[in-house]
Amino acid sequence: MMYTIIGAGIGGLTTALAFEKKGIPYQIFEKAATLNEVGAGIWLAPNALQVLENLNILKEVSESGNSIHKITIGKSDLSPISESNQDFVKDIFDYTTISIHRAALQKILFSKIPNEKIFLNKGFQSFKELESGKIEVFFNDNSKTETDFLIAADGINSKVRKQLFPESSKRYSGQTCWRGVTTFSLAKKYLHHGFELWGNTTRFGISKISNDKVYWFAVTLSEANGKDKPGLVKEKLLKMFTKYHSLVTNLIASTDESNIIRNDIYDLNPLKKWHKNNVCLIGDAGHATTPNMGQGGAQAIEDAHFLSNLIGNNPKENVFKLFQKQRQQKVDMVVNQSWTTGKMAHWKYGRGFRNFMIKIIPKSIINKKMIALYTLEK
Repeated sequence: MMYTIIGAGIGGLTTALAFEKKGIPYQIFEKAATLNEVGAGIWLAPNALQVLENLNILKEVSESGNSIHKITIGKSDLSPISESNQDFVKDIFDYTTISIHRAALQKILFSKIPNEKIFLNKGFQSFKELESGKIEVFFNDNSKTETDFLIAADGINSKVRKQLFPESSKRYSGQTCWRGVTTFSLAKKYLHHGFELWGNTTRFGISKISNDKVYWFAVTLSEANGKDKPGLVKEKLLKMFTKYHSLVTNLIASTDESNIIRNDIYDLNPLKKWHKNNVCLIGDAGHATTPNMGQGGAQAIEDAHFLSNLIGNNPKENVFKLFQKQRQQKVDMVVNQSWTTGKMAHWKYGRGFRNFMIKIIPKSIINKKMIALYTLEK
């Protein structure tokens, strides 16, 4: 049984590697001609790290990234609203969250896939279900391949999903995010500290992602499809975050404008089904979430784990229905909670009340929820 994976992002590559480890026949196609250094930072929580450990790449990921020992939701002046020391997480899972450049993670995953099983510069065009039950997949260079099963890991703008479920749609959060990576020397006390600072309808996040690199993100309310004037992005952000702690403005000022990426924040209107016949959606293609819980990549990585286990245990069956049944409850929780958190973070009124309510939530409740999120059911 051949599985064809569309998309060599984090979800697609992790799925390919999981298939490789279990001896599941697969091939993976990616529209980019080369896997260049794209994106910015990503947080890998313990649920994702357990999968990477099972795939024997956790050591490389740890060495390429930076462990987070404390997570703070704070005010614009760095003072904490809610603070979580991650020692209890390490006691349970043996590691805490790792902050890493997306490109570094992608490079590690890519290096583990045999060259003959990955095809670059192959943009998915369409698929056709044949009478035999097999699927014919067409690419934008007029080539094609035949497969038993098709797995879409081609992101929130998935072309596979658009053909499979034409009625599917994205949902705009009303927020725009700028992400940057810069060479910057953080104070020693911040080296293993992850921040998300909440101001007046704005947010700013900070974490070190490697020896000399710091990742940051800046979020504000915005109409969709806005544009920045070339050469004026830093000036705009410095003005927007002028009332924040000097660490924030120093990070923005130190970042080369070519290393700043702007994206509107969307998720996917929840789908009733992620699969149809022998085609299945995984990761952002099937259940894209806003980034407010740091779980988008982690949920795609979890998908790879569960899907490969199901196929490994049922090699001659279509396991896509079982896969969704196994994954949907947790994914829906992440999508819904992330959406709510994003809205709450940008309240224009009632911020003092919001901060007070967050501050008084017992640590035991926060820790319990975190453990549930990080637990990887077998």
